[in-house]
Amino acid sequence: MKQIVGSTLADEAPVTNFDTDRSAAWYADLYRRDNLRGGHVIMLGPGNEEAARQALAVFPGGLQVGGGVTPANARQWLEAGASHVIVSSHVFREGKVDWDRVKELVETVSRRHLVLDLSCRKKEGRYYVVTDRWRNFTDVEIDSKNLLRLASAADEFLVHATDIEGKLLGVDTELISLLANESPIPTTYAGGVRNLDDLRQVHTLGQGRLHVTVGSALDIFGGPLDYRQVVALCRRLGTS
Repeated sequence: MKQIVGSTLADEAPVTNFDTDRSAAWYADLYRRDNLRGGHVIMLGPGNEEAARQALAVFPGGLQVGGGVTPANARQWLEAGASHVIVSSHVFREGKVDWDRVKELVETVSRRHLVLDLSCRKKEGRYYVVTDRWRNFTDVEIDSKNLLRLASAADEFLVHATDIEGKLLGVDTELISLLANESPIPTTYAGGVRNLDDLRQVHTLGQGRLHVTVGSALDIFGGPLDYRQVVALCRRLGTS
């Protein structure tokens, strides 16, 4: 189990914030006991399938799984216990949305089990979806038109602010406001959370419409932020 700075995934030696012998299943059991649904099990490269399966078995229906998901294997992850499959690079080809691939995924697992990962970076003042371990820009801008069309094929969006993900630099307030105003379906924001005030800011700027992911900042991942305090605050705010 690792916490990696996502923007370094393309490097030969990615920056690792945290490494532990605790299994993914251990964390899944923690989330199950606290009824924290919608957590992400991400397989960063080959060789992680068994660990993912063990986590899903601990909390069936409570976790989403991503990393190398295609129509060929998507159904098996739902059968293994995932509530949703998370898909990014597979549905983008040559910098554009491949709508034939989107259609095939929807036909395979249905819209209600599909999360589209629209993790993004800023270019020339606008946010664009990035793929292939966040190395490559697409021409898909995070705007109302694209979000509305993509929402027709997904149950939820997952959006990492990739330039700050894992760096505890504070949240991207501009992106949060954009998602709150323009996303027509449930959306989870991730990136930069470092303290409870950041979580309050996500709630306020997100107009109570966004979920939030906290990773490297949590003490269970080696960070300074108390997991129990985060759970309690998110429950009060309704952002868990």
